[in-house]
Amino acid sequence: MKRHLDTTTILAGMIATPLLLAPPAQALPSFAAQTQQPCSACHVGGFGPQLTPFGRAFKIGGYTATGGGDDSADASILTQVANGPISAMVLSSFTNTNSAYPQGQQPQHYNTNNNVALDQISLFYGSRLTDWAGAFVQGTYTDISNQFHLDQVDLRPYTQLFNVKDNDVRVGVVVSNTPTVQDPWNTTYAWGYPYVASALAPVPAAQPLIAGGFANGSLGLTGYLWVNDSIYVEAGGYQTMSPWLLTRTGNIYGPGSTQGIAPYVRVAYEQQWSGQSAHIGALFMQANVNPTTADRASTNANGQDLYSDFAIDASYQFAGERDVISIYAIGAIEEQTLNGSAGAYNNSNGTAYGSTYRLNQTRLTGMYWYQNTYGVSLAWQRTWGTFDPVLYSAAPISGSANSKPNSNAFILEADWVPFGKPDSWGSPWANLKLGVQYTIYTQFNGGTTNYDGYGRNASANNTLYAFAWLMF
Repeated sequence: MKRHLDTTTILAGMIATPLLLAPPAQALPSFAAQTQQPCSACHVGGFGPQLTPFGRAFKIGGYTATGGGDDSADASILTQVANGPISAMVLSSFTNTNSAYPQGQQPQHYNTNNNVALDQISLFYGSRLTDWAGAFVQGTYTDISNQFHLDQVDLRPYTQLFNVKDNDVRVGVVVSNTPTVQDPWNTTYAWGYPYVASALAPVPAAQPLIAGGFANGSLGLTGYLWVNDSIYVEAGGYQTMSPWLLTRTGNIYGPGSTQGIAPYVRVAYEQQWSGQSAHIGALFMQANVNPTTADRASTNANGQDLYSDFAIDASYQFAGERDVISIYAIGAIEEQTLNGSAGAYNNSNGTAYGSTYRLNQTRLTGMYWYQNTYGVSLAWQRTWGTFDPVLYSAAPISGSANSKPNSNAFILEADWVPFGKPDSWGSPWANLKLGVQYTIYTQFNGGTTNYDGYGRNASANNTLYAFAWLMF
């Protein structure tokens, strides 16, 4: 919550938010070895997380596909051990913001500006387990917060392909710790653009709950159908981890603890033709949240917060011999009934506000890659909603002077993959992406000038982010 925040809480939020919203996503060398396909078969630019149609099929298929003609269940464990199911990642960066942090308010052990950081070191387990099961598990250490945590988890304990009246129907089960981490389209939030972002720069406070509120700190069980490689339907639910499990995985419970199961539904339709593919889809998630405790069994005396998220997404991709063009779009509406937060706010301030609010967000991204080596991206992200003094109030850098969540950003990025292609040195185990990203804010946390009530302008948070991203 953004009420009565001290400096420590503000900085912790600014560090955590970009990691939740834009976790570096990967083309695992272990999957390339397993399938005996180059990383570029599954990923645009030979680097994750941007998936090709082949990559989406591999993911929906539960990470079970192999190469070399060895598809037997008896040989699968030996095969995945020989191929090496463990991969690693190192991400380092340089961050410059248009205006420095005020002295004493910068992230711990960093300068007020112009910082070099070791963003992440990650280990991955990515492998087929049997004919009908596979797994993707990431553990991450970040020097920015000096912490290790269990990152993205996408377990496929069961998947099977059936023929039903001449229709190919794949059935699967997913166990995950982040809503949308299992999603095969790069429009949604766990693997959506930007794929990397600075963890040292201020970011807007408002995000829909489905965009990262339960990232890494929840447990989800969903089942899905994939019909004729076109129709995708998935449904299930999520619940926040217990305090015991959160502590042991190094994660936090975000906006609060779920009271009961939070339903999650995903539908999509995709068509592929002549080196092109397009899809349109929808998402729904609803969660009753106790904002004051991580104890799922307790009841907040002031009530609960109810979040209802609806999203529509679409994508288009053209893959030629040299050129790949991708367009991704998603729009979300979140209805909020903040009885728990509004009650606590009213009691402590003596001022009564309503409990019903709305948050909207649109993301649009266009990307071009040449020979899977040189890439450019342009993205627009806008968030807006109702006056909300319950969640947003004045505070240095992270606050909103007018209690509005409105933010508007443009992101430009240029990437170079010097090696990581089929004919590169060390393929598929040596992969490097070098990139430069610039984020421009025309509005931040409700304002353009003095948006936080402490004299900071939206343009002060414009961010230059240069990174080196190594997978092996």
